[in-house]
This record gives sequence, structure tokens and C-alpha cells, in this order.
Amino acid sequence: MMFNDIKLLLIQKFGEAVIAGEETGGLQPALLINPDDIDRVCLELRNNPKTYFDFLSSISGLHYNDETNRYGVVYHLASIPYKTQLTLKISKPHDRESDQLPEFKSITAIYRTADWHEREAYDLLGIFFTNHPDLRRILLPDDWDGFPLRKDYKAAEHYKGIKID
Repeated sequence: MMFNDIKLLLIQKFGEAVIAGEETGGLQPALLINPDDIDRVCLELRNNPKTYFDFLSSISGLHYNDETNRYGVVYHLASIPYKTQLTLKISKPHDRESDQLPEFKSITAIYRTADWHEREAYDLLGIFFTNHPDLRRILLPDDWDGFPLRKDYKAAEHYKGIKID
């Protein structure tokens, strides 16, 4: 299935609101998905015999520029039997004054490889994934303060008495 066919399939299944837009200018086109629908979109793309995106190769968390203070997640799916790839993106604004972390749905129940990728996005960007089975730091120590890939991150000068340059 081609990009436009996949887009049409999702709109027919879930309605037009499921697609928030598309990006076609890069190396690989991306569907911008309504964040509330990412789990059911991924499930459909995996289970539908016309698409069969059976492999999640990566998830990347994003913190966009400081003016919008948007957070996002990029999903790279592949259909091994059909030799097809697809990029899905979700994003939403987050109140920078809030004590709550930006929150998206976990897709670990759909793709087991999402487990470590979601933990990495949580660890480095503070993106919380609802219903993740074991959301905790994966790279940094448990007592690390903050999320170092955020645009507004201020690094501590010392960690456990060791100077950080």
C-alpha cells in the first residue's frame, strides 16, 4: 500500500479527525496522527492484512522550540513482508509551568519494542507514557534531576560530588 492508500484506509476506519496532517517534504512522508488515536492506529496498521506493519523500529521523543513548548513522539514502522516503511508523528502543547509531565499513550501492548524506546523518551525528555508496564529511567541514574534533552534543561554543576563540565 502506498502512503495515500494508508491515509485513506485510516480515515475510512476512524474518521477524518484521526489524521492531523501530513509531512511529505522529507526523505520519508509522515502522517501526523491525533495523539489520542495513536494506539488504535498502530493496532490497525499492525493487524490489517493490507498493511501489516509488523515491526516498530524506533520511537523518538521530541521537545520542539521554546515558543510552542510542544512535545512529540515519532514512530517508525515497517512491514517486513511488504517491504514498506511508514512514519507516524504525534504532538501536543504542554504548559511549561505545570508540574505534570507531557503525556501520551503507550503502545507497548501493540509493539514490544516500544518498551525501551518509551523509557528512553521518558528518561531524557520527561515524556510520560500512560499504561506503560514499567516506566522508569533506563539510561540515567534514578536520582538524576531533570530531563537533559529538553530545550529548557539546566544541568547541575555537580553530581554526587563530581564536577560536570
